[in-house]
Amino acid sequence: MSGQGGIRPLGGVKVVEFEGIGPGPLCGSMLAGLGAEVTLVARPVPPDARRVLKGAAVPPQMEQEYGKRVVRLDLKQAEGVAAALELVAGADVLIEGLRPGTMERLGLGPAACHARNPRLVYGRMTGWGQSGPLAHSAGHDLNYVALTGMLSLAARDGALPMVPPTMTGDGAGALGLAFGIVSAVLHARASGQGCVVDAAITDIAAMIGSLAQVAHAAGTIGGPRPSPFHDSPFYDVYRCADGRAITLGALEPQFYRLLLEKLEFDDVDPAAQYDSSHWPALKARIAARIAQRPSAYWCERFEGSDVCFAPVLTLEEAARHPHNAARGTFLRYTLDGREFARAAPAPRFLAPGAD
Repeated sequence: MSGQGGIRPLGGVKVVEFEGIGPGPLCGSMLAGLGAEVTLVARPVPPDARRVLKGAAVPPQMEQEYGKRVVRLDLKQAEGVAAALELVAGADVLIEGLRPGTMERLGLGPAACHARNPRLVYGRMTGWGQSGPLAHSAGHDLNYVALTGMLSLAARDGALPMVPPTMTGDGAGALGLAFGIVSAVLHARASGQGCVVDAAITDIAAMIGSLAQVAHAAGTIGGPRPSPFHDSPFYDVYRCADGRAITLGALEPQFYRLLLEKLEFDDVDPAAQYDSSHWPALKARIAARIAQRPSAYWCERFEGSDVCFAPVLTLEEAARHPHNAARGTFLRYTLDGREFARAAPAPRFLAPGAD
Protein backbone atom coordinates (compact mmCIF):
# COMPACT_ATOMS: atom_id res chain seq x y z
CA MET A 1 0.00 0.00 0.00
CA SER A 2 2.87 2.34 -0.69
CA GLY A 3 2.10 5.81 -2.01
CA GLN A 4 2.89 6.76 -5.59
CA GLY A 5 6.05 8.70 -6.42
CA GLY A 6 7.98 7.24 -3.50
CA ILE A 7 6.58 9.87 -1.10
CA ARG A 8 4.86 8.61 2.05
CA PRO A 9 3.73 11.87 3.70
CA LEU A 10 2.37 10.15 6.79
CA GLY A 11 5.44 7.96 7.35
CA GLY A 12 6.07 7.64 11.08
CA VAL A 13 2.52 8.64 12.02
CA LYS A 14 1.09 5.98 14.34
CA VAL A 15 -2.65 5.31 14.24
CA VAL A 16 -4.74 3.10 16.50
CA GLU A 17 -8.02 2.14 14.82
CA PHE A 18 -10.81 0.48 16.79
CA GLU A 19 -12.74 -2.04 14.73
CA GLY A 20 -15.92 -0.89 13.03
CA ILE A 21 -17.60 -0.94 9.64
CA GLY A 22 -17.77 1.51 6.74
CA PRO A 23 -16.13 4.92 6.95
CA GLY A 24 -13.89 4.30 9.99
CA PRO A 25 -12.02 1.39 8.41
CA LEU A 26 -11.88 3.24 5.09
CA CYS A 27 -10.30 6.23 6.83
CA GLY A 28 -7.73 3.93 8.40
CA SER A 29 -7.00 2.46 4.99
CA MET A 30 -6.53 5.92 3.50
CA LEU A 31 -4.01 6.83 6.21
CA ALA A 32 -2.20 3.52 5.81
CA GLY A 33 -2.03 4.13 2.06
CA LEU A 34 -0.15 7.36 2.69
CA GLY A 35 2.40 5.70 4.96
CA ALA A 36 0.83 5.75 8.41
CA GLU A 37 1.42 2.80 10.71
CA VAL A 38 -2.12 1.62 11.48
CA THR A 39 -2.81 -0.82 14.29
CA LEU A 40 -6.31 -2.25 14.15
CA VAL A 41 -7.75 -3.23 17.52
CA ALA A 42 -10.15 -6.00 16.55
CA ARG A 43 -12.71 -7.81 18.65
CA PRO A 44 -12.30 -11.53 19.38
CA VAL A 45 -15.44 -12.10 17.25
CA PRO A 46 -16.18 -9.77 14.29
CA PRO A 47 -19.32 -7.61 14.64
CA ASP A 48 -22.58 -8.90 13.12
CA ALA A 49 -22.57 -6.47 10.19
CA ARG A 50 -19.13 -7.57 9.01
CA ARG A 51 -20.06 -11.25 9.19
CA VAL A 52 -23.37 -10.69 7.38
CA LEU A 53 -22.05 -8.46 4.59
CA LYS A 54 -18.70 -10.11 3.99
CA GLY A 55 -20.06 -12.70 1.58
CA ALA A 56 -17.54 -14.82 -0.30
CA ALA A 57 -13.81 -14.72 0.34
CA VAL A 58 -11.92 -11.93 -1.39
CA PRO A 59 -8.20 -11.32 -2.03
CA PRO A 60 -6.47 -9.97 1.09
CA GLN A 61 -5.60 -6.77 -0.77
CA MET A 62 -9.34 -6.01 -0.93
CA GLU A 63 -9.91 -6.33 2.78
CA GLN A 64 -10.08 -3.23 4.94
CA GLU A 65 -7.49 -4.84 7.25
CA TYR A 66 -4.90 -4.89 4.46
CA GLY A 67 -1.81 -2.86 5.34
CA LYS A 68 -2.74 -2.74 9.03
CA ARG A 69 -1.33 -4.57 12.03
CA VAL A 70 -4.21 -6.43 13.66
CA VAL A 71 -4.33 -6.85 17.45
CA ARG A 72 -7.28 -8.75 18.92
CA LEU A 73 -8.38 -7.48 22.30
CA ASP A 74 -11.47 -8.10 24.44
CA LEU A 75 -12.36 -4.56 25.50
CA LYS A 76 -14.97 -5.89 27.93
CA GLN A 77 -12.10 -7.16 30.08
CA ALA A 78 -9.77 -4.96 32.15
CA GLU A 79 -6.72 -6.56 30.57
CA GLY A 80 -7.97 -5.69 27.09
CA VAL A 81 -8.62 -2.05 28.02
CA ALA A 82 -5.19 -1.77 29.64
CA ALA A 83 -3.54 -3.16 26.51
CA ALA A 84 -5.50 -0.73 24.34
CA LEU A 85 -4.42 2.21 26.50
CA GLU A 86 -0.80 1.12 26.09
CA LEU A 87 -1.23 1.29 22.32
CA VAL A 88 -2.88 4.70 22.60
CA ALA A 89 -0.04 6.01 24.76
CA GLY A 90 2.39 5.58 21.89
CA ALA A 91 0.07 6.72 19.07
CA ASP A 92 -0.43 9.98 17.22
CA VAL A 93 -4.02 9.31 16.14
CA LEU A 94 -7.00 7.28 17.34
CA ILE A 95 -9.94 6.34 15.09
CA GLU A 96 -13.22 5.02 16.46
CA GLY A 97 -16.66 4.73 14.91
CA LEU A 98 -18.80 3.39 17.73
CA ARG A 99 -21.99 4.94 19.07
CA PRO A 100 -21.56 8.07 21.19
CA GLY A 101 -20.71 7.10 24.76
CA THR A 102 -19.52 3.58 23.94
CA MET A 103 -15.81 4.36 24.18
CA GLU A 104 -16.41 6.23 27.43
CA ARG A 105 -18.19 3.22 28.91
CA LEU A 106 -15.26 1.04 27.90
CA GLY A 107 -12.84 3.36 29.69
CA LEU A 108 -11.35 4.50 26.38
CA GLY A 109 -13.05 7.87 25.91
CA PRO A 110 -11.20 11.10 25.17
CA ALA A 111 -10.60 11.95 28.82
CA ALA A 112 -9.00 8.59 29.62
CA CYS A 113 -6.91 8.58 26.45
CA HIS A 114 -5.78 12.20 26.74
CA ALA A 115 -4.71 11.49 30.32
CA ARG A 116 -2.28 8.92 28.91
CA ASN A 117 -1.33 10.88 25.78
CA PRO A 118 -2.08 14.63 25.74
CA ARG A 119 -0.89 14.94 22.11
CA LEU A 120 -3.28 12.31 20.80
CA VAL A 121 -5.63 13.23 17.93
CA TYR A 122 -8.86 11.48 18.84
CA GLY A 123 -10.90 10.84 15.70
CA ARG A 124 -14.56 10.01 16.08
CA MET A 125 -16.54 8.68 13.10
CA THR A 126 -20.29 8.43 13.48
CA GLY A 127 -23.33 8.74 11.26
CA TRP A 128 -25.31 11.31 13.18
CA GLY A 129 -22.58 12.97 15.30
CA GLN A 130 -21.73 12.94 18.97
CA SER A 131 -24.71 15.15 19.87
CA GLY A 132 -28.22 15.90 18.69
CA PRO A 133 -31.59 14.11 19.00
CA LEU A 134 -30.55 11.23 16.72
CA ALA A 135 -27.03 10.76 18.07
CA HIS A 136 -27.78 7.43 19.71
CA SER A 137 -29.95 6.00 16.90
CA ALA A 138 -28.71 3.42 14.43
CA GLY A 139 -28.44 4.35 10.78
CA HIS A 140 -26.62 3.76 7.52
CA ASP A 141 -25.36 5.78 4.56
CA LEU A 142 -28.77 5.95 2.87
CA ASN A 143 -30.33 7.41 6.01
CA TYR A 144 -27.60 9.99 6.56
CA VAL A 145 -27.72 11.20 2.96
CA ALA A 146 -31.51 11.41 3.15
CA LEU A 147 -31.43 13.63 6.22
CA THR A 148 -29.04 16.14 4.63
CA GLY A 149 -31.55 16.87 1.86
CA MET A 150 -29.15 15.66 -0.83
CA LEU A 151 -31.03 12.45 -1.59
CA SER A 152 -34.10 14.45 -2.58
CA LEU A 153 -32.11 16.04 -5.40
CA ALA A 154 -31.84 12.68 -7.15
CA ALA A 155 -35.58 12.33 -7.75
CA ARG A 156 -36.73 12.65 -11.39
CA ASP A 157 -40.18 12.55 -12.95
CA GLY A 158 -41.83 11.61 -9.69
CA ALA A 159 -39.64 8.55 -9.21
CA LEU A 160 -38.01 7.70 -5.92
CA PRO A 161 -34.53 9.22 -5.55
CA MET A 162 -31.58 6.91 -6.06
CA VAL A 163 -28.25 8.77 -5.84
CA PRO A 164 -27.46 12.40 -5.01
CA PRO A 165 -25.73 14.59 -7.59
CA THR A 166 -22.25 16.14 -7.22
CA MET A 167 -21.27 14.17 -4.13
CA THR A 168 -19.44 11.11 -5.47
CA GLY A 169 -17.64 13.14 -8.11
CA ASP A 170 -17.13 16.78 -7.25
CA GLY A 171 -17.58 16.33 -3.52
CA ALA A 172 -15.30 13.33 -3.31
CA GLY A 173 -12.69 15.08 -5.41
CA ALA A 174 -12.72 18.14 -3.17
CA LEU A 175 -12.47 16.04 -0.05
CA GLY A 176 -9.62 14.02 -1.52
CA LEU A 177 -7.74 17.14 -2.47
CA ALA A 178 -8.13 18.57 1.03
CA PHE A 179 -6.92 15.30 2.49
CA GLY A 180 -3.94 15.29 0.16
CA ILE A 181 -3.07 18.89 0.95
CA VAL A 182 -3.13 18.35 4.71
CA SER A 183 -1.03 15.21 4.34
CA ALA A 184 1.46 17.02 2.16
CA VAL A 185 1.71 19.90 4.64
CA LEU A 186 2.61 17.44 7.37
CA HIS A 187 5.23 15.92 5.07
CA ALA A 188 6.66 19.31 4.20
CA ARG A 189 6.91 20.34 7.84
CA ALA A 190 8.77 17.17 8.69
CA SER A 191 11.07 17.06 5.68
CA GLY A 192 11.21 20.55 4.24
CA GLN A 193 10.17 19.05 0.91
CA GLY A 194 7.10 20.18 -0.98
CA CYS A 195 5.27 18.11 -3.62
CA VAL A 196 2.48 18.24 -6.19
CA VAL A 197 -0.90 16.93 -5.04
CA ASP A 198 -2.45 15.28 -8.10
CA ALA A 199 -6.09 14.96 -7.05
CA ALA A 200 -7.96 13.45 -10.00
CA ILE A 201 -11.68 13.04 -9.33
CA THR A 202 -11.63 9.63 -10.99
CA ASP A 203 -8.82 8.46 -8.72
CA ILE A 204 -10.48 9.72 -5.55
CA ALA A 205 -14.00 8.56 -6.44
CA ALA A 206 -12.55 5.12 -7.17
CA MET A 207 -10.71 5.14 -3.82
CA ILE A 208 -13.84 6.13 -1.89
CA GLY A 209 -15.62 3.36 -3.76
CA SER A 210 -13.35 0.79 -2.10
CA LEU A 211 -16.19 -0.50 0.10
CA ALA A 212 -18.36 -1.15 -2.96
CA GLN A 213 -15.39 -2.76 -4.74
CA VAL A 214 -14.93 -5.13 -1.81
CA ALA A 215 -18.66 -5.92 -1.82
CA HIS A 216 -18.54 -6.52 -5.57
CA ALA A 217 -15.58 -8.86 -5.20
CA ALA A 218 -17.51 -10.71 -2.51
CA GLY A 219 -20.55 -10.98 -4.75
CA THR A 220 -22.88 -8.95 -2.54
CA ILE A 221 -23.42 -6.16 -5.09
CA GLY A 222 -23.34 -5.89 -8.86
CA GLY A 223 -23.14 -9.64 -9.44
CA PRO A 224 -25.55 -12.44 -10.36
CA ARG A 225 -26.79 -12.85 -6.80
CA PRO A 226 -29.45 -10.50 -5.34
CA SER A 227 -27.80 -7.65 -3.44
CA PRO A 228 -28.71 -6.48 0.07
CA PHE A 229 -28.21 -2.92 -1.19
CA HIS A 230 -30.23 -3.19 -4.43
CA ASP A 231 -32.75 -5.98 -4.01
CA SER A 232 -33.48 -6.53 -0.33
CA PRO A 233 -36.68 -5.25 1.31
CA PHE A 234 -34.84 -3.83 4.33
CA TYR A 235 -32.53 -1.34 2.56
CA ASP A 236 -34.54 0.90 0.24
CA VAL A 237 -36.57 4.07 -0.31
CA TYR A 238 -40.34 3.75 0.09
CA ARG A 239 -43.24 5.98 -0.96
CA CYS A 240 -45.77 7.07 1.68
CA ALA A 241 -49.49 7.82 1.36
CA ASP A 242 -48.84 11.56 1.02
CA GLY A 243 -46.38 11.09 -1.84
CA ARG A 244 -43.35 11.70 0.37
CA ALA A 245 -40.57 9.11 0.77
CA ILE A 246 -38.71 7.50 3.65
CA THR A 247 -35.56 5.40 3.85
CA LEU A 248 -35.00 2.12 5.68
CA GLY A 249 -31.55 0.59 6.16
CA ALA A 250 -31.95 -2.28 8.63
CA LEU A 251 -28.99 -4.40 7.46
CA GLU A 252 -28.13 -5.92 10.83
CA PRO A 253 -30.28 -8.71 12.31
CA GLN A 254 -31.20 -6.83 15.48
CA PHE A 255 -32.33 -3.78 13.51
CA TYR A 256 -34.27 -5.95 11.07
CA ARG A 257 -36.12 -7.62 13.95
CA LEU A 258 -37.15 -4.21 15.26
CA LEU A 259 -38.29 -3.14 11.79
CA LEU A 260 -40.55 -6.17 11.52
CA GLU A 261 -41.97 -5.44 14.98
CA LYS A 262 -42.75 -1.82 14.11
CA LEU A 263 -44.32 -2.87 10.82
CA GLU A 264 -46.36 -5.43 12.79
CA PHE A 265 -45.19 -8.26 10.53
CA ASP A 266 -45.38 -10.92 13.21
CA ASP A 267 -45.57 -13.71 10.63
CA VAL A 268 -42.18 -12.90 9.04
CA ASP A 269 -39.23 -14.91 10.37
CA PRO A 270 -36.38 -12.48 11.20
CA ALA A 271 -33.89 -15.34 11.01
CA ALA A 272 -34.61 -15.59 7.27
CA GLN A 273 -33.51 -12.00 6.64
CA TYR A 274 -30.85 -12.94 4.07
CA ASP A 275 -32.87 -15.63 2.30
CA SER A 276 -33.17 -13.69 -0.95
CA SER A 277 -35.92 -15.96 -2.31
CA HIS A 278 -38.34 -14.14 0.02
CA TRP A 279 -37.18 -10.63 -0.88
CA PRO A 280 -39.47 -9.73 -3.82
CA ALA A 281 -42.68 -10.64 -2.03
CA LEU A 282 -41.62 -9.03 1.23
CA LYS A 283 -40.46 -5.83 -0.50
CA ALA A 284 -43.86 -5.53 -2.19
CA ARG A 285 -45.56 -6.09 1.14
CA ILE A 286 -43.46 -3.45 2.92
CA ALA A 287 -44.08 -0.99 0.08
CA ALA A 288 -47.81 -1.55 0.40
CA ARG A 289 -47.67 -1.12 4.18
CA ILE A 290 -45.68 2.12 3.99
CA ALA A 291 -48.04 3.45 1.30
CA GLN A 292 -50.98 3.15 3.69
CA ARG A 293 -49.80 5.99 5.95
CA PRO A 294 -48.37 9.51 5.46
CA SER A 295 -44.70 10.21 6.08
CA ALA A 296 -45.43 11.97 9.38
CA TYR A 297 -46.83 8.71 10.75
CA TRP A 298 -43.67 6.81 9.88
CA CYS A 299 -41.44 9.57 11.24
CA GLU A 300 -43.26 9.37 14.56
CA ARG A 301 -43.08 5.57 14.55
CA PHE A 302 -39.50 5.06 13.37
CA GLU A 303 -37.37 8.17 13.97
CA GLY A 304 -34.93 7.93 16.86
CA SER A 305 -35.21 4.14 17.02
CA ASP A 306 -32.79 1.47 15.81
CA VAL A 307 -34.82 0.73 12.69
CA CYS A 308 -32.19 2.69 10.67
CA PHE A 309 -34.59 5.30 9.35
CA ALA A 310 -34.68 8.79 7.96
CA PRO A 311 -37.23 10.72 5.91
CA VAL A 312 -36.23 12.00 2.47
CA LEU A 313 -36.04 15.74 3.08
CA THR A 314 -35.70 18.70 0.79
CA LEU A 315 -32.76 21.00 1.42
CA GLU A 316 -35.08 23.49 3.14
CA GLU A 317 -36.54 20.79 5.38
CA ALA A 318 -33.10 19.44 6.17
CA ALA A 319 -32.00 22.83 7.48
CA ARG A 320 -35.01 22.90 9.82
CA HIS A 321 -34.88 19.30 11.02
CA PRO A 322 -34.43 19.17 14.83
CA HIS A 323 -31.31 17.00 14.64
CA ASN A 324 -29.58 19.23 12.10
CA ALA A 325 -30.73 22.38 13.91
CA ALA A 326 -29.43 21.10 17.26
CA ARG A 327 -26.02 20.42 15.75
CA GLY A 328 -25.89 23.57 13.62
CA THR A 329 -25.33 21.41 10.55
CA PHE A 330 -26.59 24.15 8.23
CA LEU A 331 -25.98 27.91 8.13
CA ARG A 332 -29.19 29.69 7.16
CA TYR A 333 -29.48 32.96 5.24
CA THR A 334 -32.30 35.14 3.93
CA LEU A 335 -32.17 37.19 0.72
CA ASP A 336 -35.08 39.01 -0.87
CA GLY A 337 -37.47 37.12 1.33
CA ARG A 338 -36.04 33.73 0.34
CA GLU A 339 -34.39 31.39 2.83
CA PHE A 340 -31.18 29.63 1.91
CA ALA A 341 -29.21 26.94 3.70
CA ARG A 342 -25.56 26.00 3.35
CA ALA A 343 -23.76 23.28 5.25
CA ALA A 344 -21.54 24.50 8.08
CA PRO A 345 -17.87 23.44 8.07
CA ALA A 346 -17.28 19.85 9.16
CA PRO A 347 -15.93 17.94 10.99
CA ARG A 348 -15.87 19.73 14.32
CA PHE A 349 -12.69 20.26 16.33
CA LEU A 350 -13.13 20.28 20.10
CA ALA A 351 -10.64 20.94 22.86
CA PRO A 352 -9.98 17.85 25.03
CA GLY A 353 -12.03 19.31 27.88
CA ALA A 354 -15.00 20.05 25.59
CA ASP A 355 -15.75 16.44 24.60
